[in-house]
Amino acid sequence: MDRRQHRRAGRTVAAVGILLGLGTGASGCSGSGAAAEDVKGGGDPVTALHRAGEALRDAGSSKAATSMEMATGGTRVTIRGKGVYDYRHRIGRLTVMLPEDPAGTSEHRPITELLVPGALFMKNRGAGVPADKWVRVDTATLSDGNLVTGGATDPYAAAEMLRGAREAAFVGRTEVAGTPVRHYRGTADLGRAARYASAGNRASLAAAAKGFATAEVPFDAYLDDQGRIRKLRQRFSFVNGRQKASVAVASTLLLYAFGTPVDVRLPAPADIYAGRIAEDEPGDGPGDGA
Repeated sequence: MDRRQHRRAGRTVAAVGILLGLGTGASGCSGSGAAAEDVKGGGDPVTALHRAGEALRDAGSSKAATSMEMATGGTRVTIRGKGVYDYRHRIGRLTVMLPEDPAGTSEHRPITELLVPGALFMKNRGAGVPADKWVRVDTATLSDGNLVTGGATDPYAAAEMLRGAREAAFVGRTEVAGTPVRHYRGTADLGRAARYASAGNRASLAAAAKGFATAEVPFDAYLDDQGRIRKLRQRFSFVNGRQKASVAVASTLLLYAFGTPVDVRLPAPADIYAGRIAEDEPGDGPGDGA
C-alpha cells in the first residue's frame, strides 16, 4: 500500500474519531421459499424483527462484540469493540480498538465508550483531550445519530432500528457460535424506526433519518429461539465531508452471554473535558496524542 492509500486510510478512521456528519446507503431484499417453514417456528418475519428489542429487554443484559468495516478510495479499515450492555437501563460499555496508524508502526490506545440514551462518552479520545478526561457527545446532534460516528453501533439502537422494517424474508436456519438461529434479511426505514423507538433512541434515529443520504438500511438479522439478536449486520454508505467521496460501512453486532452482570458508572462532571477537540491531521487516526 503506497503512502497515498495510507493517508486515505487514516482519514477514514479520522472520519469516525472527529465526529463528522455522515450518511447511509441502501439495498433491498426479498424471499419466499423459506417463509412457510418460518411461520411454523419463528412466525411472521417482520413481527419477529419488531420484537427483537423487547426480547433483549427481557434478557436483561449481555456481552457484545462489534465490528465496523469502512471502505473508501480502495482502502478498507476495521474498528472492533467488546463490552457489555444492560438493555433494561439502556446503558453499556465498549472498549474500541482502532486499526494501526497509516505508517503501520504504532498502536492506538483503546478508546473506552459509555453508551447511554442520547449521549456517548469517550475516554482516550486523543486529538488534544487529556488522557484522564472524558468527552461527552449529544448523539441527537450527530447527523448519523451515532450509528457510525463512535466506531460501533449502540446494541439497543441497532435492535430498535429493526422496528423500521416493513417487509423482510426468512432466509433459513443456521447457527451463530453454536447457537441455533433464524436468519432474516430485509431493509429498515430509519424514519419509521424513529417513530416507534423508545424515548432514548428516538431523537438519534430521527437525526440519522435526516442526515443519511437515504433512510433505507439493509440488514441481515440472526435471532435465537427466544427472539434475541445473536448477530446483526447493517450496511450504510455516506459521503465523507472532507473529500466528498463515498464511504461504505458495514456494522456487525454479536450478542452472547445473556444475563451477564453490568456495572457502568458515568463520569463525574469534573472528569468531562470542556475544551476544544482538535481535528486530527490528515493521515492521523483518533486516539493519537492521548
